[in-house]
Amino acid sequence: MEMNETPSANRIHIAFFGRRNAGKSSLVNAVTGQNLALVSGIKGTTTDPVYKAMELLPLGPVVIIDTPGYDDEGTLGEMRVDRAKRVLTKTDIAILVLDGELPSESLFSDAEAELISIFTSKKIPFIMVLNKCDSDNIKPFIQESVKMARESEIIPVSAKTGFNINNLKETIAVFAQNNSQFSILNSQLNKKLIADLINPLDLIVLVIPIDKAAPKGRLILPQQQMIRDILEAGACALTVRDSELADILKKLEKKPSLVITDSQVFAEAAAIVPDDVPLTSFSILFARFKGFLETAVKGAAALDNLSSGDKILICEGCTHHRQCDDIGTVKLPRMIKKHCDFEPEFSFCSGGDFPTDLTAYKLIIHCGGCMLNEREIQHRRCIAEEQNIPFTNYGITIAHIQGILERSLEIFGSH
Repeated sequence: MEMNETPSANRIHIAFFGRRNAGKSSLVNAVTGQNLALVSGIKGTTTDPVYKAMELLPLGPVVIIDTPGYDDEGTLGEMRVDRAKRVLTKTDIAILVLDGELPSESLFSDAEAELISIFTSKKIPFIMVLNKCDSDNIKPFIQESVKMARESEIIPVSAKTGFNINNLKETIAVFAQNNSQFSILNSQLNKKLIADLINPLDLIVLVIPIDKAAPKGRLILPQQQMIRDILEAGACALTVRDSELADILKKLEKKPSLVITDSQVFAEAAAIVPDDVPLTSFSILFARFKGFLETAVKGAAALDNLSSGDKILICEGCTHHRQCDDIGTVKLPRMIKKHCDFEPEFSFCSGGDFPTDLTAYKLIIHCGGCMLNEREIQHRRCIAEEQNIPFTNYGITIAHIQGILERSLEIFGSH
């Protein structure tokens, strides 16, 4: 990712769904202005979701997603449809692409009916597009089709000729800004990681350990985003390793307004930072930013009620090369074993491989979710909630184990 790019997790995710050969890939190429998706007259050409980050004015930074045909068949076809369904967990706006070359009675099949049902149940705003039209040959049954589709607007377009593509992009932007179901995302886009909790000219100290797991030559995404948010608030971000934290605090003429630490050195930072200086962690701030702080705080309490042999699922939102002392697979399990004084059974998942059946687990511990948009994090939280499985994250787990969770939440006031 380029340094000046908006992170994918902070972009609106717009996904194109529909049957095979409806022209989803061609339409994605037309909207993005690039030959992003492979196009062919052969059914099932798109086998995996394709992602493209771009600017869609006046909406702003978005991720455009092309998905496999929702009516695919056979064993491989079922796998492709399953991958399309996974995209629904992160979709902020859905574009349902209809095949304009089909007769009116075939325009809506079981595939479209199922997709509309899913959009409605998951409260995903959606727009229907009739592809393969042009300015001289707009299907006469469009208005009739509108009635069949629950009075939703159908936009005629042609990916081949470019007809109405600009209108589609403008409609998506206006639709997003005006649709009542979009209020959650609008709220997310206006959220701040820390800027709403600090004042201009405040000094914020960020404790960032540089160890074997730290990426060479750069800061990780949560740290970059935190620094940016502090700067936008007109405050000052002072970054320091945990090994120099004590000396730096002594040199400051005035106590910092807040110290934000990496969770891996939470205990060390808590021992150094004076009690009258607010202290929290990157992970805790991300739990608030992603909308599940209260859930995560309650979930961490489940650590005190575990029994020998209980299963814990530890989840990473992204995939990365694991180091020898990885936080998710090594450090966190070690802390939990010590806290429980016995050895629970640990399972691990990463990236998009979040299971739908969580009944085997007594606790779900998720990463901060910096690489996932809020809709996907909330989807995972809801799966756990529906199955009565406590859900928390790394930083809150560590703070609970080390007895500093209450202090780390003081900056937010009462919960």
